[in-house]
Amino acid sequence: MDTDYDCIVLGTGLKECILSGVLSVTDHKVLHMDRNNYYGAESASLNLEQLYAKFHTDEKDQKPPTEFGRTRDYNVDLCPKFIMACGDLVKILLSTKVTRYLEFKSVGGSYVFKDNKIHKVPSTPAEALASPLMGFFQKRHFKNFLTYVSEFDQSDQKTWGGINPAKLTTRELFSNHSLDDNTISFTGHALALHPDDSYLDQPCLDTIERIQLYAYSVNRYGNSPYIYPMWGLGGLPEGFSRLSAVYGGVYMLNKPIDEILYNDDGTVMGVKSGTEVARCKRLLADPSYFLNTDKVQKVGQVARAICILSHPITDTNNADSCQIIIPYKQINERKSDIYVSVVSYHHQVAAEGKWIATVSANVETNDPHKELIPGLKLLGKIDKEFFYVTDVYEPTGDGSKDNVFITKSYDSTSHFESATAEIPMLFKAMTGKDIEMAKTADPEDLQNQE
Repeated sequence: MDTDYDCIVLGTGLKECILSGVLSVTDHKVLHMDRNNYYGAESASLNLEQLYAKFHTDEKDQKPPTEFGRTRDYNVDLCPKFIMACGDLVKILLSTKVTRYLEFKSVGGSYVFKDNKIHKVPSTPAEALASPLMGFFQKRHFKNFLTYVSEFDQSDQKTWGGINPAKLTTRELFSNHSLDDNTISFTGHALALHPDDSYLDQPCLDTIERIQLYAYSVNRYGNSPYIYPMWGLGGLPEGFSRLSAVYGGVYMLNKPIDEILYNDDGTVMGVKSGTEVARCKRLLADPSYFLNTDKVQKVGQVARAICILSHPITDTNNADSCQIIIPYKQINERKSDIYVSVVSYHHQVAAEGKWIATVSANVETNDPHKELIPGLKLLGKIDKEFFYVTDVYEPTGDGSKDNVFITKSYDSTSHFESATAEIPMLFKAMTGKDIEMAKTADPEDLQNQE
């Protein structure tokens, strides 16, 4: 440990492991440390015994019931998120060839909750006409809108329809296509995957590109735009850790960090663990390593309920996996959406005949569990529930002054889109270069790497 590194990385969450791997590939000397004795940190996957031990402090309650099956059949994500099939995270996986260590399965369905019912999210003009989400005339408007989005090409002004997508707001774009509040709600939140409504007053180009990515991913993979790794998300950090090690990265688990060291000018110098000191030019860390300092600030909380079920979710075509988004306008007095993610034994994350459903939401009241009830009601009979609340932190600086780069906590969404956007930004801030990605993310590329 007592040596110099280009970068020291603290924490083995997914974002930290991706950046550690990519830095190693690009000839950076990396030391990666974690106070825990397992990979994944906040994005770890636990077996059934580990899950019970984590959430039951009383030792007599830590033994899972035998009817749940073998503990080793479970790989339960603490922070479950689906991966956009043709998105940037998959492009990073392809460019680094980490996919050789992983196997993916398409998620069975993508749904939105409206008027106390679960509906498939329409992503094509044909689906728009058949969807019960809208009335007759609104279906026509939405069909025309999706046709416009599918034909839009940023490099060809002839497809812009006489607007400037860099200036026209999304609210104005929706108005131009006569979309009503209901259609706007599920379009913005279930298709474009915006976490709140601030996007409505931003230039519409971003929303157009988000909807295009969603529709393209559905068309390439089938019933939903998402994929999910077999055996849980824990394989992703391990895959990138393996990549880093292949290119000379040094890993140390179960290694406490006693002190972050700084030069006289305030820039980071290294870290101290016991009597050992490792020096670095840059430091990357998850926010848990800077709690009670001025480098991170708490910006909220996320409530999650991990539930074991013995059945699929009603009205999802008996899907082995699915995402359900409950737009906040469907729930009185909420300001943000509720997310439900479901995976099952088909993904090798639970015993045969079992489903793992997680309901998550931003905490907005003094009763976080009550806030999850609209999502919990969709699950039907719950065999076992594990409820917890986590604090959400974000860095107060961008790392340009002290060379300390800190990731954000994971949000309540059931997909990786916001987390994925953070990765290339951090890589460029640390190196001054763009992160390398594959140009496309096609199914055959994902499954056929050698």
